[in-house]
Amino acid sequence: MTVGELGIRGTAIPGLLVIDLQVHGDARGWFKENWQREKMTTLGLPDFGPVQNNVSFNPQVGVTRGIHAEPWDKLVSVATGRAFGAWVDLRAGASFGTVVTVELAPDTAVFVPRGVANSYQTLEPATAYSYLVNDHWSPQARASYTYVNLADPQLAIGWPIPLADAEISDADRHHPLLADVVAMPPRRTLVLGANGQLGRALTTALPEAEAWGRDRFDVTDPGAYDTVRWADYDTVINAAAYTEVDAAETPQGRRDAWAANVTAVGRLASVATEHRLTLVHVSSDYVFDGTAPWHDEDEPVSPLGVYGQTKAAGEALVTTVPRHYLVRTSWVIGDGPNFVATMAGLAARGVTPTVVDDQYGRLTFTDELAAGIVHLLAGRPAYGTYHLTGAGPVQSWADIAADVYELCGRPRADVTPVSTATYAAGKQTAPRPQHSALSLDKIAATGFTPRPVAESLRAYLAELTRAD
Repeated sequence: MTVGELGIRGTAIPGLLVIDLQVHGDARGWFKENWQREKMTTLGLPDFGPVQNNVSFNPQVGVTRGIHAEPWDKLVSVATGRAFGAWVDLRAGASFGTVVTVELAPDTAVFVPRGVANSYQTLEPATAYSYLVNDHWSPQARASYTYVNLADPQLAIGWPIPLADAEISDADRHHPLLADVVAMPPRRTLVLGANGQLGRALTTALPEAEAWGRDRFDVTDPGAYDTVRWADYDTVINAAAYTEVDAAETPQGRRDAWAANVTAVGRLASVATEHRLTLVHVSSDYVFDGTAPWHDEDEPVSPLGVYGQTKAAGEALVTTVPRHYLVRTSWVIGDGPNFVATMAGLAARGVTPTVVDDQYGRLTFTDELAAGIVHLLAGRPAYGTYHLTGAGPVQSWADIAADVYELCGRPRADVTPVSTATYAAGKQTAPRPQHSALSLDKIAATGFTPRPVAESLRAYLAELTRAD
């Protein structure tokens, strides 16, 4: 005999789901699939990645436990007996304080998202209450629990057995009322490489995020990863990278580039996968050889130099993370030393530079790049690779330098165009892609329209002038 069909129902608490289980029985007893990843995720249960299975045995009727909100997701059910379950949303937000109750029998399970408080009362002797959780219990984790009182009149939970007659621990009897509960905050966003040009822009664009520079977290230090409680985070944005393109061609530079752009990225990818984090990783036009005039997200990588090779290798590691946004960009300009700031300084001093005129691409200003990343995280379009640069015409470096000079009140003719071969003669330089223009169609389809480079350039130079 088989009872019921597998199904999943929503509740008044966002993310709290009731699962109707199939129970197969005969004269010997019954059998059920308590957790079946493929079937349940197809029906809408989050693929929450359980790592620990706990069972609480209760010999008598009326044992009442809770109400505890824990910093992980869990799937609860009964292995034997019956229980009355009550859940209270203790997450910050509009649903804070919402109550849902469900009777749990072998044919019922409940998925409880992080921050929703869980409790139950046994209705039969020898009830075994089972729960799968997606983080390991630890004393440190327990310190972040949030509690509310079982008898809070504001919750008005209809306990089948009056609490005066129930078996309750002293701790559970003395938890605070809802009015005194501090809501459990959501998992946070972490920005790594926060002291760099992009990191500073991300810190401005995401004021609620934690922002760590190399002094707080060195991505190349293997021991640093064990010091972080990753379960407290939802998203990690990796803005840390080795970007010295020419120095990467030297023996020490090659080692440093691989350490930061590949080995460290591999560790982040592993952490993100294990803890179900969204990993945002920023890559470069240097993963292409530049023979094509435009590059879209599906073009195979073909790096020329060591820097590009390390970025391409890092990309391959990032794509193993189930939840990832790989953001390729080009010619980044932000708060710190960069091409535009250098040209503006030369213009102010009356210098007439020679600038390469046979490499083509588009500038990307860090505030625009940060805005695009925020857009991806807010809208959560399909995970994968997105190109993000400034919009507008493709230019050479010499074109951009002439624009800077003109905006600084100097003649465009002060900039002398020169070929890459001529400019690099006698210098130790890395090979560079001739064409670095990235297609913006995919990110535009998500609703983000990058700002034209010319507009961003005027605003950037105006800010430089004010800073001076």
